[in-house]
Amino acid sequence: MANAGQIVAAIRDMAATKSLSAEEMNDLIRDGILAGLGRIYGPNVRAEIDIDDHTGEIEIIVLKRVVEEVEDPSSEISLEKARWDDPTFEVGDVMEIPVDFTEFGRNAVMATKQRIVQRVREGERDKIREEFSHRVGELLSGEVQQIERGKIVVMMNLAKDAEAIIPWKDQNPRERFRQGDPIRAVLKKVDETPKGPRLILSRGDPLFVEALFKLEVPEIYQGIVEIRARAREVGGRTKIAVSSRDESIDPVGACVGLKGSRVQAVVSELGGERIDIVPWHPDPEIFARRALAPARVSKVMSDPERQVITAIVDEDQLSLAIGRNGQNVRLASQLIGWQIDLYGSREWLERGADAKLFSEPTDDSMETADFPLSELDLSLGALAALKTAGYSTFLDIIDLERSDFEKVKGLGEKRIEELLGIIDELTVEVGEEEEDAAVAPDSSDDPEPGDDVEGSEEDEEEPVAVVMDDEGDEAEASVEAGGDSGKKS
Repeated sequence: MANAGQIVAAIRDMAATKSLSAEEMNDLIRDGILAGLGRIYGPNVRAEIDIDDHTGEIEIIVLKRVVEEVEDPSSEISLEKARWDDPTFEVGDVMEIPVDFTEFGRNAVMATKQRIVQRVREGERDKIREEFSHRVGELLSGEVQQIERGKIVVMMNLAKDAEAIIPWKDQNPRERFRQGDPIRAVLKKVDETPKGPRLILSRGDPLFVEALFKLEVPEIYQGIVEIRARAREVGGRTKIAVSSRDESIDPVGACVGLKGSRVQAVVSELGGERIDIVPWHPDPEIFARRALAPARVSKVMSDPERQVITAIVDEDQLSLAIGRNGQNVRLASQLIGWQIDLYGSREWLERGADAKLFSEPTDDSMETADFPLSELDLSLGALAALKTAGYSTFLDIIDLERSDFEKVKGLGEKRIEELLGIIDELTVEVGEEEEDAAVAPDSSDDPEPGDDVEGSEEDEEEPVAVVMDDEGDEAEASVEAGGDSGKKS
């Protein structure tokens, strides 16, 4: 019997700092003592170790099998030696040898300590791996511990023993941090190293922007609004496409917030980086129009086999569509996942294109965007009748004739007249004068007020964001000036 209360108390203090349970602590003690016994008796030693939780006493008994001829001294004892202790021993019996802590020499004590420390470290690594492996893409916070060779070493708030770094390629070049600064970043991946798991954080990945919006926009956190696509050039510009699962919630408005409060918080965290928020659409042509915001696109054509979008813009919109060093069209291409070939109207006509392409409206506001019928000024009875007939959005009824409405049960003559009037009011026909103006977009040398002139300098004011509503109208625009012209992809 060995009184090891002080040893157990010391181990318990260490276990408390590592958040170990009593059962885990006892396993550590048993494993450490077994490692110490291995230094005394050999690697294959067997022992029974009993720990009294109240008194802290530890009883150690080494077990050896009685044999005629000893092959493994660590687990076997000869019959002759066994009978010195008790003459009744026979071959095959198990001899119990009590061991006192006084028999533990320096090597045995060091082996016990090393095993316990090793087990504690393995436990910490397992906890870190278990806690963070399923949190990739989440926003984490911590404190800058040090900056070495370009990478930022972060001490995490949730797990201070976790090794976490932000590599140089995952940092924003416009940001500077010092030791002790609070920092937030998104968990990009969990790397396995010889020293255990290492958390790779990022402030340059598009996931970081998505995680910030999830933090600032409750609708995204709840899953009502979804970020369907994202593209980013760190420190310059980010484009995100959003959609809503609830027809009554505008996804772009939810992300912008009251007076831009939500998007402002994200922009501040990104150090003034520009953010374009556009409504997602399954049609690549409509999606491409919106992705090229804030430029207004005259015509879009798609080649599904090659996954190429050809976009034509007026000359006064060309530099805005291209963006600085081609940034706007490049991000739009990444956002939709298709290659975008961008042409100015003059270049497109010089290539022998059909001038009738420009007979269509050049303003995105002319594009018919879908929206729920509940947004129209209709009576509840008319809405219920249309919903029962399978019509729930404006595009469902835009091409219907009077005879089609007469077939809908519950719609009277008055309601039919009301519906036809609304459709006429919300649809626009392009007349001949507008067609002529569209064919010759450069008929006037003087740009319209508010239009960007190709090659102009970028506005000195730092804009907050570019957002496009469901109808494709620009709600809040930033000015991008680029020196390039012609085709960009």
